[in-house]
Amino acid sequence: MKWLMIVMAMCILLPNVTTVKAVNDRNFSVSAQAAILMEQSSGRILYAKAEHEPLRIASITKIMTAILAIESGMLDETVVVSDRAIRAEGSSIYLRANEKIKLHDLVYGLMLRSGNDAAVAIAEHVGGSLDGFVMLMNQKAEEIGMEHTSFKNPHGLDDHEDHYSSAYDMALLTQYAMNNEKFRTVSSTKSYKSLNLDEEIRVFKNKNRLLTELYPHSTGGKTGYTKRAKRTLVSTASKEDMDLIVVTINAPSDWHDHMNLFEWAYDQYELEAILPKGKVEDVGDEFYRDHVISKNELTYPLTESEKGQLHKKFTFLKIPEKRVEHSFQKNKPVGKVEFYLDEQLIEKMALYYDGPFEEKKKGFWSRWFHIFIHTIGVDRYD
Repeated sequence: MKWLMIVMAMCILLPNVTTVKAVNDRNFSVSAQAAILMEQSSGRILYAKAEHEPLRIASITKIMTAILAIESGMLDETVVVSDRAIRAEGSSIYLRANEKIKLHDLVYGLMLRSGNDAAVAIAEHVGGSLDGFVMLMNQKAEEIGMEHTSFKNPHGLDDHEDHYSSAYDMALLTQYAMNNEKFRTVSSTKSYKSLNLDEEIRVFKNKNRLLTELYPHSTGGKTGYTKRAKRTLVSTASKEDMDLIVVTINAPSDWHDHMNLFEWAYDQYELEAILPKGKVEDVGDEFYRDHVISKNELTYPLTESEKGQLHKKFTFLKIPEKRVEHSFQKNKPVGKVEFYLDEQLIEKMALYYDGPFEEKKKGFWSRWFHIFIHTIGVDRYD
């Protein structure tokens, strides 16, 4: 088993976010106090400004509230609105005490109209209480890797001094949330008609002007504002198969900041397939050549000049001297490929052996012995 432990350790994948220095030839300024531009699939940071500074974030907090509600599996459940929910200050979808409404509809009211009453109603239903939901928020933040974040409420109002996040952390959260199909659907919805159990109709029109009128490649996001946080905005866009995330905090000209950053990135970068799914070419090792596959495609945003600087390195498990035909398991990695840009490691991917195997037919006692040693925890024998 020693060789399996070695190869598993060898093939640990990189975190999603890479930090290779991006090009810096912008002809525009960014008004935000803190900002970040990230490519979705690789997590590469293409632009950053005070990205780790902890700041008030206002209603972009609700991205966390929404994804927790979606992941709860409770979207079809009926929520009974509490007195506390209807007393929430600021933006509202005008819920009434004891009103019965689906959690699904509350999520749309939360994301499109930024309803603080919806945020409290969601939190109480999903978390059992506001405090219980805040605990879930911070647990998820830790899981995602949001190291400069502290959640104290589900809406982002300035009712706690220690409710904050950073542009980088909010990009990580958005990257995570955008991997969820339901979240993508909600975030990209321009208008939604809600119907409560009393058959009262509400129409939620999205406040995100990038999505509704300003930017044709917008795929969603979340707006925010409080007197102390000022204007905050998270937005996503997709063009030519490249998905981008922009976060700005305290940005007087946030719509223009986001559009300028999107257009600059689409002009400078292309999403390059640096490793295709399936058979891996250019393997030098004679034993592994033509027999190694990648289970996933690996893409990475590159400028035209960077494409010529990219190079890769293969590392493979040393071939056991005995029983080569039984030395590899189909779903266990046998090596890795690493990609470098300017001598910096940017991505790596596990590789798998693809035969051919000529399994020998085992007799009754041989098969019995194989099952026996597997049962007692010995997966390979000489």
